[in-house]
Amino acid sequence: MNQKFAVALGLSAALHLILGIALLLGNFSHDPKPTPTPDAAPMEPIQAVAVDKSKVAEQVQKIKQQKADDARKLKELEDKVASAKRNSAKEEQRIKNLEKQRKQKEAEKKKADAAAKKSKAKADAAEKDRKQKEAEKQKADKAAADAKAKRIKEEAAAKKAEELRKKKAAEKKRQEELAREREKQDKLLAEQMASEMASRQKARSQQVMTEISRYTSLIKQTIIRNLITDRSTMEGKSCKLTISLAPSGFVTNVQLGQGDGIVCAASKTAIYKAGTLPVSKDPEVFKEMRTISLTVVPEF
Repeated sequence: MNQKFAVALGLSAALHLILGIALLLGNFSHDPKPTPTPDAAPMEPIQAVAVDKSKVAEQVQKIKQQKADDARKLKELEDKVASAKRNSAKEEQRIKNLEKQRKQKEAEKKKADAAAKKSKAKADAAEKDRKQKEAEKQKADKAAADAKAKRIKEEAAAKKAEELRKKKAAEKKRQEELAREREKQDKLLAEQMASEMASRQKARSQQVMTEISRYTSLIKQTIIRNLITDRSTMEGKSCKLTISLAPSGFVTNVQLGQGDGIVCAASKTAIYKAGTLPVSKDPEVFKEMRTISLTVVPEF
């Protein structure tokens, strides 16, 4: 709005400047007409003034056209800015979606790698077991095959039991670490939520106070507009009032406080003359200004 006003103001100034120059350069004096003689050739009429007016009209038309072009260009620029904002929002959402897909694929890859690693370990273990059994089969042909096979079996059982014990201990440790990390994250999230809630409440409180201040100023202005003043009896004096309001702004009660009696009476009359005063449609703001105290100082 300010930019449009500036353009209009500039065009108006340019138009006045051109008209001023035309008035200064134009020949508006009227010389006495010469008495025609029989032998004298007819004189051509002077066209200076007509030509100047034509140029001025042409310049005015150019300025009007320029003003229209400027307004059109401004509208096009505003449309481009709005379009750029929409495109930027779409691009940001697209990037977020791509990042989400990337993370999902990365998680799937990690899962697949883990599965492959596990499968390879299982295959290696199977191969190892096969070779061991083959060796045991070869040794079974020997005289001490039974004793050695029994010993190997007992060792394998003990090893398996030890591995199972270690695995359970590792799993327990992992679960404990997960629980501690989950508790840490939950605590951090709670702290963040509490901080955000406090910030929102503070911002809302500041907004409410600002609105109360604004509507208090509007109410004072309304009272001043309806106040009948007398400099001789009111100058330098004031009156403190407490006003009760309905949600519609209707004045339900006016209590006079400290101040000059004449100013207080005139202020009360001005309030009831107004009938309704400006109030916020925000329920939280109105709750704080349902009963409002202010000081009226007559203006001269």
